[in-house]
This record gives sequence, C-alpha cells and structure tokens, in this order.
Amino acid sequence: MVTLSTLHYIYIIMTIIILAALLFKKEIVIPCIVGILLIGFAYSGSVIQSVQVLNNAIMASCVELLNIIVVIALVVGMSKTMSAIGADEMMMRPVRRIIKNDKLAFWIIGIAMLIVSWLIWPSPAVALIGALLLPVAGEVGLPAIWAAVAMNLFGHGAGLSSDFFIQGAPAISSKAAGIEVTEVMKASVPLWAVMTITTVGIAFFMMLREKKTNADFKDEIGEKVEKVIEKPGLAKFVAVLMPAAFLLDVGLMIRFQITGGDATALVAGTALILMCIISIMDHGLSDALENATDCLKDGFIFAIKIFAPVIVIAAFFFMGSEGFAQNVLGENATGLLNDIGLYISSLVPMAKGSVAVVEVAVGAITGLDGSGFSGLPLVGSIAQTFSAHNGINTATLTALGQIATVWVGGGTIIPWGVIPVAAICGVKPQDLARKNLIPVVCGLGVTTVVAIFLM
Repeated sequence: MVTLSTLHYIYIIMTIIILAALLFKKEIVIPCIVGILLIGFAYSGSVIQSVQVLNNAIMASCVELLNIIVVIALVVGMSKTMSAIGADEMMMRPVRRIIKNDKLAFWIIGIAMLIVSWLIWPSPAVALIGALLLPVAGEVGLPAIWAAVAMNLFGHGAGLSSDFFIQGAPAISSKAAGIEVTEVMKASVPLWAVMTITTVGIAFFMMLREKKTNADFKDEIGEKVEKVIEKPGLAKFVAVLMPAAFLLDVGLMIRFQITGGDATALVAGTALILMCIISIMDHGLSDALENATDCLKDGFIFAIKIFAPVIVIAAFFFMGSEGFAQNVLGENATGLLNDIGLYISSLVPMAKGSVAVVEVAVGAITGLDGSGFSGLPLVGSIAQTFSAHNGINTATLTALGQIATVWVGGGTIIPWGVIPVAAICGVKPQDLARKNLIPVVCGLGVTTVVAIFLM
C-alpha cells in the first residue's frame, strides 16, 4: 500500500490553496512559487537547494512549454502580415456567408476543431482553426472567451478523450488494463457521447444565458472594423494561399501519418514561411527584411505576455509528474500525483458506485499535471485490479478513467492545460478554465452515473 509523505501533503495542501484562489478569481503565481519552495525544502532539507529547485523547476517548465510558445508566436507573426495587407478581411468574406451569427459560429468552430483534432491532434488544430475561423467568429458577435470554450471542449475534451483515429489514448489505457484497444474504444463510445453532449450542451446554454443578461456580451474581437484594402489583388492571392497551404499540411499529415508534435511543427514552420513570403510580396525584398523581423517580434511578445505567469504555474503542477520531479529534484523523486491516486484507490470499498467515483477521481487527480496522458497507465491498472475482484466490466471502467483523465489533464478545466487555446484566442487561461468548469464537472458526474449502469 502506498503511504503519503510530507511531500505529498505539501502538494495536496498547496493545490487546494491554489484552486481556492482560482475560484475567488485571484492570481496564483505566488502560491505556486511558495509550493515549489516548500517541496524543494521538504525534499532536500536545505534552504539554498530549495531556492535552486525553484529556478530549476521554472527552467524545466520553460522547456516543456517552449514548443507551444513558439507555435503561437509564429502563427501570430503570420497573422500580423496578413492583417497589414487586408488578406484576413478578404479571406473571411466567403466564410461570412456560412457563419451568420454567434450561435452558428460556436458550433462550426467546435465541430471543425473536433474533426481536425481527430485527424492531426488538438495542438496543431488550435493553430489552424484559430487562424481560419476565429476572425469571422468575432465579426458575427462570438466573444473570444466563448470561441475558446468551443475550441477547448470539442478539441482537447471530446477529440482527445476519444482519439478514435490516431488511437494514442485508448492504446495506453488498454495496455495498462490488459485488454484489447478495440474493447476500450467500443466501451468508450456511449460514455464519450454522454460526456460530450452534456458538457457542450451546458456550455452552449451558459453562453446563451450570458448573452441575455450581459449587455456587453460582445468583447473586443466582436467589433467589426472596416478595413481599406490598398492592394486587393495581393490580399486576394494571400487569402487563397494561406488556407491552401494549411490544407496541404493536413493532407500531408494524413498521407504520411504525421501526428502530435511533428504535426504541430509542420503547422508552425508553414506559418513562418508564409510570413516571409507575404512580407516580401508586400514590401519587396529589401524592406521585407525589416518587416518580417518586426512581425516576428510582435508574435513572440504576444506569446511571452500570455505564457509568462503560466510557466511558473505549470512548474508547480509539473512537479507532480515523476519524470519532471526527477529532473528537478533528483533521481529518487516519485510521481506525487500517481502516489496520491494509488493511495485513494487503496481506501475504496469494492462496490460499483464507489469504484466508478474513485476511477474518475484518480483520473482527475493525475490529470492535474496538464499532460492529459500521464495518468492513463494508472487508471488502466486500477480498472484491471477492481474488475478482477468485483466482476466489473474492465473496458467500461477503463474508458471512464480515460475520459476523466483526458478531459481534466488534456486541458479543459486547469489553467496550465488550456494555454494553447487561450493564447490563440487572446484570453486569460484562468478565465477559460472557469468557463469550462461547470460544464465539465456536470459532464463527469452524468457520465459516471451512466458508467455505473453499464458496468
């Protein structure tokens, strides 16, 4: 049986304090710094080493998040060059005929995000959908925060938790549970449908209620600005070139099975090349040398502004992951979140209801590090253990744990997990996590009840 040490209790207490601060709409950088210092001191027994651990944790967090930071910076840099010539305005004109109001915008953005996430993973999907659909969504009155909710729930929630095409998530959880991946996927379909419909439905009705009660429903991206296009021929060419280039990327990803980080890298590289091409076509080669540099600077300034506090916040929660903890604290460090999850599971009486609740709780706890997949081996193993002793359907319990782990850790209700969507939409991660909280918690509750009957 796993026992909890001082390190575990510090992590639990500081997590509760941080989550409470979030609920009261307070910034959480200082509590995260205090948490890292306390963990460093408890592990080393040295004040000096605890200060060093603080720096090392933040540096390691930078490394973990650098890929996302660069992608956001490059896409924003490309958007600057497009906006300068009016190509974004030109590109949105045909889309406006389809997306006529904020309600349609919510569903079209969400469904597009779901489909692209299934094919190439949510991270590159964020950059693609953000660049193509976000501007027109703002024009028809969908606030940036609700565009972010749609992208987040459909992509990092519904798309990543099912993973029907790439099958990364079910492959990991099924292996840990000792069953075939097809069994987990088949068992996950009804649970996934319940979770998705409940969560997205509640979020949509929350948006409608906010629209009725809030006179300032339209925010800054909802204001339509008439733009004079000085070079309509160039703007039209770029308006065709940009989506064509990204669609070519999608085709290459499907053809050559490029997924995950490799797919994100392809999108980011394409954005950088487009930025250079547009700058040269607009300013000529000589002036483009300066213009492209300025656009790139603007992109990185935007990305760092968004990510600066998140790097510190993520550093604390990454400490719950074994690999990260060993990198920062030392090779003898353990995965605090996994230990806490195992400890909770060892205290549970063997009944269907309690087993289902604990499987969801363990999935949510292990998802706090924001990775989405790190807790899958644990929930799969727990499902196998509980099923062996209680005649519970292993596949259903594994699917339930997978859904809980990915919806929390994959990035819907924790600020350090929603960073890509928040950054591309220009909203605070904390605000996006708060909007998602009620729908996701309700969805997990309803899905757990359904799972109990199916087990």
